[in-house]
Amino acid sequence: MAKEVVRISSRRTARSVAASGSANEDRSQRDRAFEEIRRRILENELPAGTQMLETEVAAMLAMSRTPVREALIQLANEGLVEIRPRHGMRVKALSPDDIAEIYDLLTCLEATAAELAATRGLSGAELAALDKTVVDMDKALERGDLREWAKVDQRFHDLLVVASGNKRLQDVVAAMRDQAHRVRMATLMLRPTPTDSNEDHQAVIKAIRDRDPEAARAIHHDHRKKSGAMLVELLTRMGLSAL
Repeated sequence: MAKEVVRISSRRTARSVAASGSANEDRSQRDRAFEEIRRRILENELPAGTQMLETEVAAMLAMSRTPVREALIQLANEGLVEIRPRHGMRVKALSPDDIAEIYDLLTCLEATAAELAATRGLSGAELAALDKTVVDMDKALERGDLREWAKVDQRFHDLLVVASGNKRLQDVVAAMRDQAHRVRMATLMLRPTPTDSNEDHQAVIKAIRDRDPEAARAIHHDHRKKSGAMLVELLTRMGLSAL
């Protein structure tokens, strides 16, 4: 009897392990689909207005439809695509009004992040990581490499938000940031050389290092507000009603 109980227990354990492995694999497939579709949207490989059936997306990624469907639902929740019954997915376009609203939120939230970072105080390693972004942005501009500058600029903002220590703030900013990133990259070569942006970053880091929350908040608020206004003005002047 005891041996039979052991055998039954072993079979149940094996089934449990197999089920757990299958669930992990499904989650891994979904995550890979989400990251790859998101990357293609943010880099404008799938530009605004792109419409694809679920089967076409699955074929593009060489995956089955289930993880792709789950990834598209997650992307829809983050505002990057819309799911249309019987028509698959469509990459959402952003108008100048959309960008203005997104930057209104980013301005307030990231200014709060800068204030919180200055209040809590950062370690030497955290400050060094922020300092390095400014150095790398300066080098990118010296080479005339705006794509590299934009990549490092995004790293600065990501580090700043993480430095707030507020996980919920990080989650909300991430959703807004992804929606704005595609438009920023599409207009990168049309904007003025962003030397002022580097200087603003340096000033924010100094305020954080000096443990001056009010200055950190004010400097970064003005920085983000200027960036949003410049982008909206550029889209409007170029006659780009949606991007």
